[in-house]
Formats: sequence, C-alpha cells, structure tokens
Amino acid sequence: MKKFTCVADIGPLDKALADAAEIKRDRFAFTELGKNKTLLMIFFNSSLRTRLSTQKAAMNLGMNVMVLDVNQGAWKLETERGVIMDGDKAEHLLEAIPVMGSYCDIIGVRSFAGLKDKQEDYEERVIEQFIKYSGRPVFSMEAATRHPLQSFADLITIEEYKTKERPKVVMTWAPHPRALPQAVPNSFAEWMNATDYEFVITHPHGYELDPAFVGKARVEYDQRKALEGADFVYAKNWSAYTDPNYGKVLSTDRDWTVDAEKMALTNNAYFMHCLPVRRNMIVTDDVIESDRSIVIPEAANREISAQTVIKRLLESL
Repeated sequence: MKKFTCVADIGPLDKALADAAEIKRDRFAFTELGKNKTLLMIFFNSSLRTRLSTQKAAMNLGMNVMVLDVNQGAWKLETERGVIMDGDKAEHLLEAIPVMGSYCDIIGVRSFAGLKDKQEDYEERVIEQFIKYSGRPVFSMEAATRHPLQSFADLITIEEYKTKERPKVVMTWAPHPRALPQAVPNSFAEWMNATDYEFVITHPHGYELDPAFVGKARVEYDQRKALEGADFVYAKNWSAYTDPNYGKVLSTDRDWTVDAEKMALTNNAYFMHCLPVRRNMIVTDDVIESDRSIVIPEAANREISAQTVIKRLLESL
C-alpha cells in the first residue's frame, strides 16, 4: 500500500479487520518493522484523537515521529499555483513538500475543507500535492472530503460490538452551531457501503450528501422512522453540500438532537460519534453517558486503525 485516503486503498475489508485484530492482540509485535524509520505528521488543522492515536500507533511500530503544526512555528504556506506571493505566505507548498519528504519515510497529512469552494475542496488539492510531490507514502489524517482513519476505527468498533451478521446502522445528522465539513459523514458512508450492513442515512431536506458517497444507502428524511430497529446510531453534523448553499448551516433544529426518546425507537442500539461532541446539541447527556454509548472504545480504536495503516505502508517501503 503506497497511500491511504479512502476505503478502496485498504483492500479487502475482511483482511484489514483481521490485521487490525492481530495488532490489537499485541500492539508491539511489529516494532522491528519501524525501527530507524520516521513518520512526519503534518497538521493544517487542530487535532486531539488523530494526533495522539497516530503518534502512539507509530511508536508501537518502533518509529521515530516528527509533528509539524503548520499554523504554529512554521512559515505560512501558499497552496495555489500562479499566485504572486506578495502577502503573508512566505513559502510555497511545492517547495515545502519535497523538503519534508527528504526528512522522513512516511507522511500523514491533516487538512480540512475550506467550505468556500466546493470544487477546490472535492479535488483534495492539499493531500493530492503531497502524494504527487513528496516521494513518500502518504496517508490521510482527515482531508477535505474523507476521514478514513476514523471510518476504519468505526468499522472495527461495529465489528466488535455487533450481535448479528448484518446489523442496521443509521447515520443521523444532528444540529451544530458552526458549519462543519462533510468529511466524516462522507467517509463513514463510503466504508459502510463497502460492507453488507443495512445502512440508512437520515437528515433534514437540504443536507443531501454527494451521491458518490451516499451510494447504496437508503436516505430517510424522517429521523424517527430511520431509527426504528437500528443496532447502531452514528450521530454527526455536516454543513450543506448542494449548491448554492455549499458550506452553510441551514438549520440548528434541536428536534434532531439524539435523545433517550429517539434511542428508545432502536433495537437497544449502541450510540457512536467521532468526537469531539457538542453535548445537548448533537446528543443529550443521558445518551452519551449511558452503557450503550461506545464513543470511548470507538476513539480507542483510532490507535488500531492508524497502526494497521502505518504497518501496511511500512511493508511497502
């Protein structure tokens, strides 16, 4: 595996899940694989779980780790070609990327959508430049349109907690005060569509996702109807995808907040969220604190998803 940006890069899911289970049984079984190898983690945006879990995963594999926060202690980077660099950006990404590549063996990149230009966001210009110009294997620590390490961890978690072969998984939109990217819901949908699960997406009108990510999922605009019989409930906010409202908040309707009354419609479902979560906007306190909330094991599996991916990238060197 030379890059990891989407579910297609991981190959057969059964093999990926088996690899993840092997790593979870013994996180330190492959330390020789990363000995004298260096991971460079580049953050264009804030992070907690991604930064900690990915750094820990690399350390489990015996790697050296360097972390660069582009917004603190580095030159401001220009990302567009053809611009006259007479502003506050002192270095172009096209020079910075190969320099970064010369200092490491693998690169992880985190860069969010700007939510202003849909074409720019969905072309994934930042991470694609790293793939093209770094000369190193590159993996996504969240990009404009996908968050594959999170979705892989979500899949691992569902597999660990499911009680039947084909569970019903519902991804529900929930309100949030700010405009958020579609990366997590896009990616979650893409990974769920790669399984044989019954997968339903529910959201208000105007919050339709890119059909390429919706895929074979059933879309239901009635949240309560969607939740009936669900085995897993994955709550997430996202801003509008469709024009002319791309990147906008169209609603903060708290009727969509996941509460105990909504969860009572399910098949005693587990509650999931990628975190961080806005309590009593996305989900009520009693739901996220219940014994059916698996947000902490889900977050812990971020270490496992990252380690599985990095291990495969190391094996390709």
